[in-house]
Amino acid sequence: MKKRIVPFLASVLIIAAIPFLLPATDGNSTEKSANTNATQSAELPVVGSFANLQNLLKQERMKNSNRVFYAVAEMDASAPASGQAPSAPAYSTTNLQVQGVDEADIVKTDGTYLYQTTSQEIRIAQIYPANSMEVVSRISYDPGKFQPLEMFVDEKRMVVIGDSFADYFAASDAAKANVMPYENLHTVKVLVYDIADKRQPRLLRELDVEGNYLSSRKIGSSFYLVTNRYIDLYRVLENRQEDVPLYRDLAQGNQFRAVPYNEIRYFPENPAANYLLVAGLDLDDPADVLNVDAYLGGGENLYASRENLYVAVTHQTFVPTVPEIAIWPPPRPVVEDTKTVVYRFALKKGELSYSGKGSVPGRILNQFSMDEHNGYFRIATTSGNIRRTDEGTSKNNLYVLGKDMEIHGRLEGIAPGEKIYSVRFMQDRAYMVTFRTVDPLFVIDLHKPESPAVLGKLKIPGYSDYLHPYDEHHLIGFGKEAVADKDMAYYQGMKIALFDVSDVSHPVEKFNTVIGDRGTDSELLSNHKALLFSREQNLLAFPVTVMKLNEEQRAKRTIQDYGSFHFQGAYIYQIDLEKGFTLASTVTHLDPQDVLRAGSGWYQSEKNVRRILTIGDTLYTVSDSMVKAQQLSTHQPLATLKLVK
Repeated sequence: MKKRIVPFLASVLIIAAIPFLLPATDGNSTEKSANTNATQSAELPVVGSFANLQNLLKQERMKNSNRVFYAVAEMDASAPASGQAPSAPAYSTTNLQVQGVDEADIVKTDGTYLYQTTSQEIRIAQIYPANSMEVVSRISYDPGKFQPLEMFVDEKRMVVIGDSFADYFAASDAAKANVMPYENLHTVKVLVYDIADKRQPRLLRELDVEGNYLSSRKIGSSFYLVTNRYIDLYRVLENRQEDVPLYRDLAQGNQFRAVPYNEIRYFPENPAANYLLVAGLDLDDPADVLNVDAYLGGGENLYASRENLYVAVTHQTFVPTVPEIAIWPPPRPVVEDTKTVVYRFALKKGELSYSGKGSVPGRILNQFSMDEHNGYFRIATTSGNIRRTDEGTSKNNLYVLGKDMEIHGRLEGIAPGEKIYSVRFMQDRAYMVTFRTVDPLFVIDLHKPESPAVLGKLKIPGYSDYLHPYDEHHLIGFGKEAVADKDMAYYQGMKIALFDVSDVSHPVEKFNTVIGDRGTDSELLSNHKALLFSREQNLLAFPVTVMKLNEEQRAKRTIQDYGSFHFQGAYIYQIDLEKGFTLASTVTHLDPQDVLRAGSGWYQSEKNVRRILTIGDTLYTVSDSMVKAQQLSTHQPLATLKLVK
């Protein structure tokens, strides 16, 4: 199955990190243990003391007093289904960026059971066979203390990740002095369950890492959690109160532990007012204790291969703007230079070791802007400003970094005046979509890492927010149709396109279909985990909210008019290279009264379909409210399971 940051929401979060205002807290990060690796100690400097922490933060505030950070949450070959019994039918898995590197999601399946996170509980339901579906267990939580976000599932266990407010007084005496002076401590909690007995899951492990959840990965039994914890500058610089990050592993006791300054390292280019925390654990080793690495500096995007984790950080320098007369608000400073610094960490059994860094001009879009292949790291960026018309206008670039994290190849100045909307790396090629008024799809050759080159391009209306491989010579674009109007364009309905890149110098849009009118949207456009795709089954499915113009609106329509609510649910397509996209079925969890009451808009209802999956010849649509099963081959409804009590 196909899968997405971020939460994180894979979505773009813009955080104004002005030191004397509210905190900037999001980004992405690294992995594990700074305190046990001599190479890392030698490469990244150590904060060392409270006085040095103050000094670093003062320098950063003076240097970038009007700095702006851009954090993109996160986040496609499917990973093989793990733990599948020989007699069990084939089933879909989460749509992953890298095969073998699992990403947490709100719904998982093992081919018999469905595992689901909601805001208040975890549900385990037997859904195969469809005629005997039932909820077999629920794990409920106090919403004031813990809110599940997403999970991992394998043949042995279920790993639940969520926001938690820990008891302040559970902190150790040594750590209490460093806890923010609030009643509760905000952490990301990890609950590891033994699911051998699905009717009575058994809690094995409970972990807490302070901060906000950024992302996580699971590679075999190795689990990595990334959080970002804001540092209160006023508290540190003005009140001179110490501030260190906390964590807890109940296998080591109920008390929180502080990461001491001599084990906190910092990124010299960006010692921002954040702690980047990465926790690592080998889930197969009960004796393995949680290891937490702390880094002073913001992380924004995360990419992981099976061997390495890369953390991308945007670094900007500014030219202050000094008006001739005092005005309020003061003018924004001019960005003089923007670059992306990438830190690389080697991964092994929950252990992390720093192994190098590199930097490239410009800013990346999301995790799909990065890739590792044959020992090279590839990254696509946008530099400049799309609003400018001089030499400072936006340009798009692709860089290839070697094992030394130095630039070995570069391709710059692609599509001036536009910006990247999506990128997909596939072996020795990259596909890049840029947009301002039309959608150019660029085919880029990476066969020679030292000299990447554009092989061909295709200009069509609209744009793709997400690109997904169909096969070696075709890929699918998911985005919006658009209509140009002078120097800008207005997006319309959701567009799906099948691109043929067999002739790399002349890529073509072989098929396309447009769903609904302006306002139509899908979680897939910001979260790749919402996609179900199987080339073997000619199957493509995703959740969508469809907006349509009525007859009166259509008669008077302009390209700026939004449609009214028409449908929420799943669109299921048959896809092949002969006929393109054939809408085979639609499934909604709304009843007719829901639609009649909707009016012109819609909202995040518990009946909204969020994920679609398959087990054998059965297709399941999943919302917070219910699971609907239908036969995949005939699309005949089979059964419905109510999930709400």
